[in-house]
Amino acid sequence: MDRSELYVFDAYGTLFDVHSAVARYSAELGPEAKRLSELWRSKQLEYTWVRTLAGVYREFDTLTAEALDTAAEICGGVTPALRSDLLKAYRQLDAFPDAAPALAALRARGARTAILSNGVPAMLDEALLSSGLSGLFDAVLSVDAIGVYKTAPAAYGLVTDRFSATPEEVVFLSSNRWDIAGAAAFGFRAVWVNRTSQPDEYAELTPRAILKTLDGLPGLIV
Repeated sequence: MDRSELYVFDAYGTLFDVHSAVARYSAELGPEAKRLSELWRSKQLEYTWVRTLAGVYREFDTLTAEALDTAAEICGGVTPALRSDLLKAYRQLDAFPDAAPALAALRARGARTAILSNGVPAMLDEALLSSGLSGLFDAVLSVDAIGVYKTAPAAYGLVTDRFSATPEEVVFLSSNRWDIAGAAAFGFRAVWVNRTSQPDEYAELTPRAILKTLDGLPGLIV
């Protein structure tokens, strides 16, 4: 535990299933449900990167709503009532079934755990409560505190500042390969949770390890 006592997790896509919101309303959305969910997520991320590169900031919950509106328009539209339901569902996403057991196992052996997320605090608090993951973290850190999204180095610096740690002391886990690239560039021991078997990218910014799920995390040495 001398080199692996601090584990920091991305939230959306890593602990929370970002597609579970649309999945709850797939019957109402019909054959465009999967496409809408994928577009919603890709536009949401695109909007964070564009704002950060442009040097402006807009809250993640606002960007999430704007991304849904764009995705819905591309896919033929949704009713106002369904839009409201989808946005509410996004604040109460399902946790992946491997999340709670992995976190509990880490904490049982004395590890510290934290979240570093683009999500605003209210979104994260609601997702943690609804998913049953509340109480499993020493800190829940949001980039909203500095108004800059990942992969900006300042976003990862929230972790080292909060825990008075060096980057090398942090094991950072994300399902997003772009996030792993940013974490590796910052100096974290990055672990890619490749849940959907995506091809590797960013050859010069490699993870220390790759997992399919969080099941193998408690015994991982990186």
